[in-house]
Amino acid sequence: MSRRLAQGFSSTHESDATVPVRAVVALGANLGDREATISEALRSLARLPLTTDVVAAAPIETVALTPDGLDPDAPAYLNSVALLQTRLAPSVLLGYLHAIETAHGRAAREPGAARWQDRTLDLDLIAYGDVQSDDPALLLPHPRAAERDFVLRPWLTVDPAAYLPGRGAVADLLRRLDEREDAS
Repeated sequence: MSRRLAQGFSSTHESDATVPVRAVVALGANLGDREATISEALRSLARLPLTTDVVAAAPIETVALTPDGLDPDAPAYLNSVALLQTRLAPSVLLGYLHAIETAHGRAAREPGAARWQDRTLDLDLIAYGDVQSDDPALLLPHPRAAERDFVLRPWLTVDPAAYLPGRGAVADLLRRLDEREDAS
């Protein structure tokens, strides 16, 4: 059964520190030494407090996605997905993800900043157990994850039974994306 979070930060955003939760983190980079950056980001995830069992998909290269669609002229992305067990609250984990991005040269996330820019590292919290949140500061699951081949495909390689809360089995979501691509 899904655990629904109320809007606004409250004690419901806190994880029960005794029960680890599986979190799904998407990693992407299209500037600099992408492979080295993804590898170091994975090592940073493994060093997080109250976090264990980091497992990552082999990186895949994808065409950059922009507001106007795929852009083969932009630097290509290297994407992966990591699964981890954590006792960090989802808001705390998200803060760590932002800190890891910053350590790898990503500009601070500011209101109104370009969402679709090239970047040295992008880390997105895709899912946190079965938590669903519509809090603008902590949207769970990630609102566009079900539409992103570069999230679903690597996720499925490390967890064939993956499930995106509120959306369904990752295998089914990916199949629908593939069918849409074939139809166009």
